[in-house]
Amino acid sequence: MDATTSATSLAESTALLRAFADPVRLRLLNLLVGDREVCVCHLHEALGLPQPTVSRHLAHLRKLGLVVGRKDGLWVHYRLARPGSGLHRTLIDCVGDCLGPIELLREDRRRLDRLVSRCGP
Repeated sequence: MDATTSATSLAESTALLRAFADPVRLRLLNLLVGDREVCVCHLHEALGLPQPTVSRHLAHLRKLGLVVGRKDGLWVHYRLARPGSGLHRTLIDCVGDCLGPIELLREDRRRLDRLVSRCGP
């Protein structure tokens, strides 16, 4: 690995770690863990945050390759992207496994489950 590749890899790793260090982005990633695709409208309601705030954070996560958006008419649905690196996979696994017991994250998931269940099939 040459110096340029190492610097790029370090910059990408730093950007990933920063994304996971933000509480709002961490809460969003928590809601998307698993094989789940969720509408922005449900994400902002589950978190109790304004829709523009949630959309801004999702755009940042999308830019880093952590989430993928799918437009469906007026709605945009997000899911986790396939991990692009070992660090990416490890961090996503940690959200579910290591941080799952945090009460706020559990409450977020319960709220989202209630919201999604009201929508029907």
